[in-house]
Amino acid sequence: MRAAFLALVVCLGQGAFAQEIDRSPLPPPNPRLLVEVPADPTVSAKAEVADPEAVLAESVLASSLRPVPRPRTLTEGLAALKAASNAPGLDLSGKVPDDDIDLAAMPPLSKKEERKKKREAASKKGSVCGVASIKGEEIAPITSKVKGCGVEDAVAVTSIAGVRLSQTATVDCSIAKALDRWVEEVAQPAFNGNLVEMRVAAHYSCRSRNNIKGAKISEHGKGRAIDIAAFVLSNGKSLTVAENYNKLLRRIYKAGCGYFMTTLGPGSDGYHEDHFHFDTSARKGGAYCR
Repeated sequence: MRAAFLALVVCLGQGAFAQEIDRSPLPPPNPRLLVEVPADPTVSAKAEVADPEAVLAESVLASSLRPVPRPRTLTEGLAALKAASNAPGLDLSGKVPDDDIDLAAMPPLSKKEERKKKREAASKKGSVCGVASIKGEEIAPITSKVKGCGVEDAVAVTSIAGVRLSQTATVDCSIAKALDRWVEEVAQPAFNGNLVEMRVAAHYSCRSRNNIKGAKISEHGKGRAIDIAAFVLSNGKSLTVAENYNKLLRRIYKAGCGYFMTTLGPGSDGYHEDHFHFDTSARKGGAYCR
């Protein structure tokens, strides 16, 4: 009796354990391991794959986060493009070389652009030293038997920054450019734009300094100096250095020290009481302004 009761308890325990296992959350079957089979009354609707390991490998490959290999056609195309980009004369930037620009296809200039181009051409006409506002002409190099005299790159200047010169000045471009800047930035603004002429007292001349016998050759003898004696305004009024050395003339003379290497005027040395002497000498030690 006791033995039969124990056997009944063991059987009931095994049944309960089996039901507990059946109710456990097992994962559902992998659908990739099952394939659809054509309708056949003798075969069930689904059947297990003949080689489940191959299907599993394919499934893992499809769901993997690793990048798949590039197709061979794409790899070959990229290699061909890289080789072509290294070919001489090929530019993949999209820019067209200047030699390949068709000028005939360029749009014509507008009337405003044409007028501007003509004005620029006209402003450069008759200019020297590469500056449109310095008018004159290039002349042959000046030579001299006197050592130290002469101008290698001589120009004959007739006007500076729109201001005419009372006589054509033979100088080199260094003094012409310096005078051009001084007139445009200092003298003309000081006269409120009314300066129309400068009277030239001296330009190129092969002589000694201050005409003193035995002295060094003057910068005038090298074409690097010019003397200005007076300023003529648009109303006809003339301001001379000798008679009208007022506050205005003093101011523009003093400002010349920033444009020329040497500035000499009234009160400097007794030789320049009636004019401004400006030069671009190759002086060592900086500008000399008195």
